[in-house]
Amino acid sequence: MTGRRRALAALSAVLLLAALTGCVELPEKGPVVETEPSAQVAEQQAAAIDAIPPQEGDAALDIVNGFLNAMTAYPVQANVARQFLAREAQAAWNPDDATIIYGDITDPSADVGGRNVSVTLGDPESLDGRGGWQGPLPADRHRLTFRMVVEDGEYRIADAPDALIVPAQWFSQRFRQASLYFFDRTAQILVPEPVFVPRGEQLATTLIDGLLAGPGERLSGVVRSFLPPNVTVGLSVPISEEGVADITLVGDSGQQNPEVVEKMLAQLVWTLRQEPSISAIRLQIGDERVRLPDGVGEYRVDAAPEYDPTGYQASRLLYGLVDGLLVSGELDTLAPAEGPFGDTGYGLRSVAVNLPATLAAGVTDNGRSVLLAPVRAEAGEEAPQRAVQVVSGATRLLRPSWDFADRLWMVDRTPSGARVILREGERLRGLQVPGVTGQDVRSFVVSRDATRFVAVVRRDGVDRLLLGRVQVDFRGRVREAVGVRTMTFEDADPVRVTDIAWTSPTSVALLSEVVPGELFEVRTVVVDGAPAGVEALSTTVNEAVLGLAGSPVPGARQYAVTGEGVVDLLTSRILELEGRPISLGYVG
Repeated sequence: MTGRRRALAALSAVLLLAALTGCVELPEKGPVVETEPSAQVAEQQAAAIDAIPPQEGDAALDIVNGFLNAMTAYPVQANVARQFLAREAQAAWNPDDATIIYGDITDPSADVGGRNVSVTLGDPESLDGRGGWQGPLPADRHRLTFRMVVEDGEYRIADAPDALIVPAQWFSQRFRQASLYFFDRTAQILVPEPVFVPRGEQLATTLIDGLLAGPGERLSGVVRSFLPPNVTVGLSVPISEEGVADITLVGDSGQQNPEVVEKMLAQLVWTLRQEPSISAIRLQIGDERVRLPDGVGEYRVDAAPEYDPTGYQASRLLYGLVDGLLVSGELDTLAPAEGPFGDTGYGLRSVAVNLPATLAAGVTDNGRSVLLAPVRAEAGEEAPQRAVQVVSGATRLLRPSWDFADRLWMVDRTPSGARVILREGERLRGLQVPGVTGQDVRSFVVSRDATRFVAVVRRDGVDRLLLGRVQVDFRGRVREAVGVRTMTFEDADPVRVTDIAWTSPTSVALLSEVVPGELFEVRTVVVDGAPAGVEALSTTVNEAVLGLAGSPVPGARQYAVTGEGVVDLLTSRILELEGRPISLGYVG
């Protein structure tokens, strides 16, 4: 792990430990589970920093050094930093376009003649204007060169990168991860987009600014926004003592019909519920207070549950195969399902249940076929319906994935590499996925909102994580996979990932072998590839683990599935099951 990544991870680990602290039961028997120490840690407000303006007679090196130091002012502002620039450069410089984070930096050095001053950044990575993670900067951008001029007898910078340039440690203390909520292309479900935003009183304003900036061209065909494109938020978003945030949008918004207003409000309340002090919002566009047809003008932040990115009214029960039969229920009440898979042993190796828990897709033991069957018997039926074969002649199918639109995603590991198969309605078709198709794919999951996929691909004996997006057309039909990123693990030894599972709409857990058959590690990563997040905690289990049972629903328990039961990854509690579990998980 680089110095910059360690600095960014430090605060996240502290926050996660605080969130996970609770009653921990010590197991009386079973495997030993080791986790990071846990303690009640209160989040501290970072100290204010006053920027120092340029001083009379400063040398060129001092001006560059002062400019970089001035960008660490807190609360975040660039007014003093702008004073180090030449007059024309002051007007052109836009530090809101991006953020560059570095682990260390060299002292400024000037070329012969002193016309240019340069610094070299160590481990620099960047964010876009909304705070979205962009990853490492290419090597040719590690060195920053500032052209110097003399104005009124003083050195000034003639041009500067359009970015806030700050140290990683400063950044980790003053920024936090949050999400901006947009809609999927069909406007049926909300999609969170992870961003880093400054802490403090301006959090609500920053989040609204990010929403108004829109998802950008990179996410065209993936998500959409219903907020007017030509408006800006007022000077700030005041929050009353009662927790009501007043949002005023300024500019030409055009006519908004009730359906658009409803979607707009859904984006706002889901985004602003991340600010604990806000319980409701009021929205005004121009001089007009926005109201729904029933006249309501104040909207609680827990409204719009029907757009939940984890699936509206999706089942929260566990489903899996125990002794060859489909079981469902809470962990202590697992029982055979009423449908065909719970009544008859079909010889399944894995099973996936759709979000409303009406259909189950099972992969046969030889990995060559997929059977589809209802989870429960229809009302009035004495015997469950039979399973239907929907895929045959495959080579070695991985466990399928369902999304909110009842699409079934399957990956067949053929001798020539992976083949992605998609079932939309009753139609099967192949889908070319960059970095996945034709490769040695070990795991593949799709997010419930159907806009993301995560795959584990093995190349030259090394596992890599592929993170990509899914585009659909205006009818909701999957068009293509785009924006694929590869994440390489920085461990000294190659990581062997044996399973992956969603732990939130924007993060996945990875199960990897540390000592084959004996010691397993569970770690979490954020889907945008950011190196740190509030989920960044490592857990080890001293027993053979078959797979993970993970859910993106807030508060859902995450489990490591063993040959005899499960290990609760939050409490370390060992829970034995009656029968032999083959696989266990949540819907999706």
